Amino acid sequence: MSTNPILAAMRRGLRLRCPRCGDGRLLHRYLKVVSPCPACGEDNARHRVDDAAPYVTIFLVGHLVIAPMLAIQFLWDAPTGWVLAAALPLVVVATLAGLPLVKGTLLGILSALDRRARAEATVRPKAPPPAP
Repeated sequence: MSTNPILAAMRRGLRLRCPRCGDGRLLHRYLKVVSPCPACGEDNARHRVDDAAPYVTIFLVGHLVIAPMLAIQFLWDAPTGWVLAAALPLVVVATLAGLPLVKGTLLGILSALDRRARAEATVRPKAPPPAP
């Protein structure tokens, strides 16, 4: 059964495992990338996720937590203080729990795309030199 290598790398990254081999740990100390991978030697630190992981995490938490929180206030006419008291801890926990998972997934995507680009670069023949 053939699977898409990008989806496989995403799944491995989501499990916080090396996107290449799936055996070595991807992160330690919450968000620090383990490089090289202890199992396969892949340099996972060369893929720079930087601000993309927090951006995607905030985007997801905003849509999955904040939007329902706003709807609850209109549907049940709950006091704003109660809604905030219930939702703010949920937002903090969801953000902190989701950040490593999103970072691992993005590292998996970048790793798979990098491997694909390197494979295509080795397959393509070099252009002939220009004629004099």
